[in-house]
Amino acid sequence: MFVRKKPNKSGKISVQVVQKTKSRKQQVVKTIGCSDDADEVDRLMEEGRRYIDQCIGPVFPEFDEQESEIDGFISSITNSQIQIIGPELIFGTLYDRIGYNVIKDEMFRHMVICRLFNPGSKLKTVDYLQRYLHVSYDISKVYRFLDNLCYRRKDDVEEEEPKRPDYKNLVEQISFNHTKKVVGGDITVCFYDMTTLYWEAAEEDDLRKCGFSKDGKHSCPQIFLGLLVASGGNPIGYEIYEGNISEGKTIVPLVKSLAERFGFSRPIVVADAGLLSKSNIAALVEDGYQFILGARPKSETEELKTRILGLGMKHGDIFELEKDKANGIRLILSCTEKRARKDAYNRKKGLERLQKKVKSGNLTKQHVNNRGYNKYLKIEGNAAVSIDMEKYEADASWDGIKGYVTNTKLGKEEVIENYGNLWYIERAFRFNKFDLAVRPIYHRLKNRIEGHICICFTSYTILLELERILKDAESDITVHRAQELTKNMYAISYTLPKSNTLKRTILGMDKEQESLYKLVKNVAD
Repeated sequence: MFVRKKPNKSGKISVQVVQKTKSRKQQVVKTIGCSDDADEVDRLMEEGRRYIDQCIGPVFPEFDEQESEIDGFISSITNSQIQIIGPELIFGTLYDRIGYNVIKDEMFRHMVICRLFNPGSKLKTVDYLQRYLHVSYDISKVYRFLDNLCYRRKDDVEEEEPKRPDYKNLVEQISFNHTKKVVGGDITVCFYDMTTLYWEAAEEDDLRKCGFSKDGKHSCPQIFLGLLVASGGNPIGYEIYEGNISEGKTIVPLVKSLAERFGFSRPIVVADAGLLSKSNIAALVEDGYQFILGARPKSETEELKTRILGLGMKHGDIFELEKDKANGIRLILSCTEKRARKDAYNRKKGLERLQKKVKSGNLTKQHVNNRGYNKYLKIEGNAAVSIDMEKYEADASWDGIKGYVTNTKLGKEEVIENYGNLWYIERAFRFNKFDLAVRPIYHRLKNRIEGHICICFTSYTILLELERILKDAESDITVHRAQELTKNMYAISYTLPKSNTLKRTILGMDKEQESLYKLVKNVAD
């Protein structure tokens, strides 16, 4: 089926949609219209093509109605002329819009964009760039690039050493500026947490060390990744630490360092109970920071625990107790039915696991400690380990109670609401671990590990911006769907025979792809 122009008896040009029958005769399917005005004829031709698109989908325009020319054009197309353009159209546009285009290194751009739609090892990335985007990099050049990506000058190095870029600081500055714009000015609240990234390896080094693993891989060397974000999960900065560091020692130095570098005022710092310690609280108070930290009511002093249980908290209750009057620190307590059901369920499952172990006879006095549900164990007689059911039943009085330690002037409900937004940072880690495949990490050298994390941090900022655009537009397209749509958006390069001009044309998109492209392009414009 094609569109043709045919002169009629009145001297006008008639535009018709024609298809060929089995006998090779041309049959008129629809007459679009006729005119003696050249512009009007062009408009009718375009209308005819749209009609065909609706009937059978896009087709090549007719080349003077000679099918042999169409066949010749198609047969001349090679794979090298077709390129996946979706990642650059979508993610590349956002990369520029956020401001990362001030980094003039094309390799950094390609590494970041490829991480967004085809995450994998650097070898896999190089292969993908060559195969589908026709961008060629030698893998050794990529490794050298990673070696210098987060270069930090040492104090004892001579001045004559050539200056190298520190993309980490630049990426964090750009990300912070974008975050500040998105949240509408000052950053008043920030959220901090850490996660572990482990290696399936046996050997440790200066950075990768065995320690407490949040992934349950205690025998594997790991690193800690600390992340600071603003409301909505918009990134402020990050840092990596040795795998055996105490996470409580990281929050104050990182917040202070980023605040000094970016010049933002002291925000309210929100973090979970893993960062609750006297030293952390003292450091935050000393530097004038306000904070909201997750509390452990059952770990408070006996006097305070008696006061808490004396409140007789019921579902929906919120109370406030004075914890440190001198520093204005309060303990906020809430009780919910949902949390009570969860606490009761976890206690029951913990008890069942202990009962199985006791029955097996594999428990010894070394297992009697205050870690987790082992606190229900006790020693009877010479060395018989049993379960203290009285302690188990007494623990039920704490079901549903959640605590928050704060020195802010916020109301009780506001404190709880702000702490509840910690899911922003949990989602940030989920994005990095699953959508961007931050691990497994195929590097062992510190510089390359830092470079890899920097690329993932940049990709996360872009992914979050895409999510914000889709949400603001109330689009049905999800972030994951958008990533898939970019993989099937193509462009074709060809040379015009008469002018010998090289051209590249984006091939027609489906409705979903076109909707995504328009959303991103309109926001960028």
